[in-house]
Amino acid sequence: MLKRWLLALMARLGLIVLAATTKEGYMALLQEREDSHKHYIDSLSKQIAQLKEALQERTQQLHESLEKAKSKGILPLGLDSLHKTPTQTDLREFFRSQLSQAEVTSGAKLPSEYALIPFDAFTLRRVYQLETGLTRHPEERPVRKDRRDELIGTVESALHVLNGPQQHVDNIKRKHTYGPADFIQGLTRTERDRGSVYELVFKGDRPQVFTQLVLFRPFGPLMKVKSDRVDTRRMLINIIVPLSKRADAFKHFISNFREVCIQRDGRVHLTIVYFGREQIDLVKAMLDQITRETRFRSFTLIQLNEEFSRGRGLEVGAKAWRRSQNILLFFCDVDIHFTSDFLTSCRLNAEPGKRVYYPILFSQYNPSIIYSNQTLLPSLQQQLVIRKETGFWRDFGFGMTCQYRSDFINIGGFDRSIKGWGLEDVHLYRKYLHSKLLVVRAPSRSLFHMWHEKTCADELPPDKYKMCMQTKAMSEASHSQLGELIFKQEIQEHLKRSRGI
Repeated sequence: MLKRWLLALMARLGLIVLAATTKEGYMALLQEREDSHKHYIDSLSKQIAQLKEALQERTQQLHESLEKAKSKGILPLGLDSLHKTPTQTDLREFFRSQLSQAEVTSGAKLPSEYALIPFDAFTLRRVYQLETGLTRHPEERPVRKDRRDELIGTVESALHVLNGPQQHVDNIKRKHTYGPADFIQGLTRTERDRGSVYELVFKGDRPQVFTQLVLFRPFGPLMKVKSDRVDTRRMLINIIVPLSKRADAFKHFISNFREVCIQRDGRVHLTIVYFGREQIDLVKAMLDQITRETRFRSFTLIQLNEEFSRGRGLEVGAKAWRRSQNILLFFCDVDIHFTSDFLTSCRLNAEPGKRVYYPILFSQYNPSIIYSNQTLLPSLQQQLVIRKETGFWRDFGFGMTCQYRSDFINIGGFDRSIKGWGLEDVHLYRKYLHSKLLVVRAPSRSLFHMWHEKTCADELPPDKYKMCMQTKAMSEASHSQLGELIFKQEIQEHLKRSRGI
């Protein structure tokens, strides 16, 4: 009995000792954790202090850099110029700094021959320009009114200076009154961060004596116009494609549509306006396949038993939208390839009642000519590059456009009398130019016109047929590539002679 009592007492003592040991262990563990957290907090506090010190140092360096830039005229008013109105003294100092840094009286060190900004030459009636693209000419009358006003106003300002009293204070008897007929020619170029310089030459008061006047129009500091937050999450785009036959081209288009619009974007509706009955079953089959595989059902297929008219098809597609939503329209062709970036540009550059977007797409040359020295053609993605050897900016085309349905309806839509190919898009474009809406015209790096064989129908009137043939010639290859085809025999004969054959 006594033995059992001793054993029970020893067991209780063991538990008490174990409990005491466990409590001491927990306390030690808690103390260790507390010390670790304090050490971590101290470390973070030191890092925060170091970051604050570094931030203050960088802020001081930034202020010093801004002051230095201000003294040199690079940032004349500092970053706060975007938030306050510059004073007259600030602007005067800024314009003087712009003049002192521009290439007016002295040149600048340039890295290569391509870095030089060329001058445009001009007279009272003509401008002779180097950068012509496909729509401008080497010699032409200034089409834009602001360009005409700029050049004429520059000559008038020069005459005002030359005929001013300060020019002839030394010898009144030799004073020569200058007029527009005395203007011989001028040179002008624009430095985008400085301003425009004009070098004007006038006849002097005797033969072989000339008066040369240099004028400079400085650019002012930046001014904030507006800052908007644009939410595109609910901006639905209705892509309208007029189509007749061309099932093979539609196969490529729907593949691009599936990847970009269904798998990535998801905020689009596709409207196909099909003319005739031939091959329409193939088009329906492709749409059905897309629906089965992706469950995407935002399609509209409209069939017209009429002669193909692009303008008619686009107008029918635009008016077929019956929902209350003022939808954004993208007028597209079946041979167009676009990316999700283009859809974003479409949403950002069009605004109902204010802006319409006319992107300049990149038109591909004939791949069989471009890649004639390769055994196999590169993949489609490898062909979508923007280089002068692979294509050109289609700055004479106005068919691809993003505009809201309300603007299209209010402007009067397309000219319904136009049939077949061409001109209907130009007429619509001119309507917008004559309206108060802002037309946004710019190259798009995400919009490609895929090359395809072009046929100019015999029934086209002469003006349209000529336009069609010009487009066909431009779309085949670059100047140098066409030259290689024309002189192919001479090149091969020279190669044989060089090899001693």
